[in-house]
Parts: sequence; structure tokens; C-alpha cells
Amino acid sequence: MNRFAKVLLGIALLLAAVIVMQRAACASVDDAQSFALQAAEPYVKQGFQVREDYWGGDLASGEKKAVRQQLFKGNEYWFWLGTEVDRAKVSVHIYDSDGKLAEEPDSWEKGHFAAAHVIPKTTGSYFIIVSVEESPEERTHWALVYGFR
Repeated sequence: MNRFAKVLLGIALLLAAVIVMQRAACASVDDAQSFALQAAEPYVKQGFQVREDYWGGDLASGEKKAVRQQLFKGNEYWFWLGTEVDRAKVSVHIYDSDGKLAEEPDSWEKGHFAAAHVIPKTTGSYFIIVSVEESPEERTHWALVYGFR
């Protein structure tokens, strides 16, 4: 390989590294939403319809955010939480208007994904609590999507 080709290859590799680093530095709630939707994929195959609505933001490790949502008796709901930070651990839990845990026992947490399942006993406001339990980042983007059937 001649000198010109080596220099050109070096510049191309440097540009690729800058683009990758810039992409990581510019991660967003949209990226987190992609992961939340990825967690929902198996449930769509089971007949759940994913709503276009979603919530998102960024949280520090140990920080929580409450989202209020009207849920209807007779429906079944899943809430899926995701983040683009691979080494983060997130959680999502559902409480009724009296502050009692309302989720089903098959709710789960797997690293940077989490999901909570609820079959409301009454129609009303429910509180979905999202949390970044651990993260190597100072602030971690998250997104919460939900589906019903």
C-alpha cells in the first residue's frame, strides 16, 4: 500500500471514529424510544396494540419519574421502558390511585429494558413510576411506551 493510500485510510478511520463518538454523545429520547419499542415486539405478536403516545426524558441514577395514565377496566396493558445505555438498569412499576401496587407478577426487568403488566380492576388514574436504578452515565435517556388489548 502506498503512502497516499495509508494517509487516506487513516483519515477515513479518524472520521468514522468521530462520527461514532458524536452519535454516542448525541443519544436522545428517540434512541431510548427505539429500545422501548424493541421490548414491545414480542407482545405485539400476542395481539397488543402499541399506542403512538410515549413519555421520555432523562434521569440520574436513583431518580424516579411518575407518569399518570387513565386505564380502563376490561383492558389489559403493558408498559415498556427502554434506554440506549447498555449498562444501565431501569425499572417500571404501576400503582393505582390509592398508591397500591397494581401490576401483575409477570412484570420484568432486564438491564436497560423493563416492563410492567396491569389488568385494571377499576377504571381510573394509575401512576407509572419509571426509574433509572443504575447507569454509567450522569443522565440517562429513557422512553416509556404502552400497549393494550
